[in-house]
Amino acid sequence: DKRCAEYYKAGARFAKWRSVVSIPNGPSTIAVRDCAYGLARYAAIAQNAGLVPIVEPEVLLDGEQTIERTLEVAEAVWAETFKYMADNKVLFEGILLKPAMVTPGAECPTRASPQQVAHATLTLLKRRVPPAVPGIMFLSGGQSELEATLNLQEMNRQPNPWHVSFSYARALQNSVLKTWQGKQENVEAAQKALLARAKANSDAQRGQYDPASEGSAEAAQSMYQKGYTYQ
Repeated sequence: DKRCAEYYKAGARFAKWRSVVSIPNGPSTIAVRDCAYGLARYAAIAQNAGLVPIVEPEVLLDGEQTIERTLEVAEAVWAETFKYMADNKVLFEGILLKPAMVTPGAECPTRASPQQVAHATLTLLKRRVPPAVPGIMFLSGGQSELEATLNLQEMNRQPNPWHVSFSYARALQNSVLKTWQGKQENVEAAQKALLARAKANSDAQRGQYDPASEGSAEAAQSMYQKGYTYQ
């Protein structure tokens, strides 16, 4: 609470906390509850300091699980998260949710189409997320740039009560960094690559993305790294 108060005084108005659940490692009931309760306490503390908490319960891509198993685990995680947020008197209108999409595990031999990912993810949202939550900003979680954009597009082609958008890191930056390579002479090309990815996802969150507009083969390359950790 002291840190939140200091950040608010410094001008911050948003905060983010990420907690992860690994399907190959269980997840145990205690692990799911620990993830959910920590997120709920953080959200309550942040709101009390005047910050908008971005709540990030990430079900990792690691593993061979099917899309049905991912949905099952995500439902459990989100049920606990919203229960504990309610217990802690978190104002749902004053949060943003940053979850993973419902996909098969990265090592699952049966892949899912954008239509299947959108259906499973929207099913999860409808079953677990109160309509009072104003925005859902998906993480990319190791999907390729193209997968993340196509899946977001498909969700926005179906009616839902939320603003379903994106908060990508790797799925906005991968082709940009490969274009730049740390060289001054590549800066302009890298900026154009960033603008192209930003526009693609901006169009997708309105259901207006055209895959034919993709000009980079890099966009289709998977960015999944087993056991990936942020540095």
